Amino acid sequence: MEDADQQQGKPFKITDSTRENRKGVVAASLEDLTSKVADKLNVAGEVTVVLETDGTEIDDEEYFATLEPHTSLMVLKEGQKWMPPAPPCRLAADQTDDGRGGELVGLVGKLRHNLCHVSLLGGAELELLADMDPDSLVDITFPDRIFLEQLKEASGRFLSEKRQAQDAMDLLRLYQEKEAEAGEAN
Repeated sequence: MEDADQQQGKPFKITDSTRENRKGVVAASLEDLTSKVADKLNVAGEVTVVLETDGTEIDDEEYFATLEPHTSLMVLKEGQKWMPPAPPCRLAADQTDDGRGGELVGLVGKLRHNLCHVSLLGGAELELLADMDPDSLVDITFPDRIFLEQLKEASGRFLSEKRQAQDAMDLLRLYQEKEAEAGEAN
């Protein structure tokens, strides 16, 4: 009976490195799983399969065969590394003076998971980060004060650079409008 189960495969839960896409797949072998992953998660090229819980790499059929049905697996593309899930960010509304504390905590939680997103933030979000008080967040959710201070500083620099770029664009637009007016007057 066990041989028949092995030939049909076992069900697994698979996800990508962001943990946003989750799918179910039945696979009889590691090779079978990796071939099905490309279709299920739209992943091309070489992949590494790890346990979602702790990042243990599954690199041979023998270990794969020991996995329990419904094990949660993560598929990593080349260059990606396993990361623990980001902690949930919750803050009661009465813990902030400006009413934006929940937004700030959520934003910091997202950036802690993937700091590259800071370059995609808008002016309001950068201003929120640049004006934050790291001490208030350390006590609430984030024990790493140095990370919070550096995030505040980087956000302030990014905000300043965005404002300078916007000022330059506004000045250029004003110049072009004046040139167009002068051309029409002649």
